[in-house]
Amino acid sequence: MEQEKIDRINALARKAKSEGLTAPELEEQRLLREEYIAVFRRNMRRQLEAIVYVDEEGNEVQLTRREQVTRIRLERLN
Repeated sequence: MEQEKIDRINALARKAKSEGLTAPELEEQRLLREEYIAVFRRNMRRQLEAIVYVDEEGNEVQLTRREQVTRIRLERLN
C-alpha cells in the first residue's frame, strides 16, 4: 500500500476525532481501511507460508497453515 494512502487513513482518523467526518469521508475511510487490512493479511500469509524450521534430524520442514497458527498462539502465551 502506498504511503500516501496510509497518510490519508491517518488524516481521516485525526479528523474523525477532532471534528467528525462527512458521509463521503466515512466511505473513503472505510474503503481505505478495507484495502489496508487486505494488504496486511496478504503480507502476513506470505510470511507465514515462508516459515521453515529444522527438525531434530536437520531436515528443513515447511509448516502447514494450522501448525503456523498454533506456533504463533503458543509463542504469544509464553
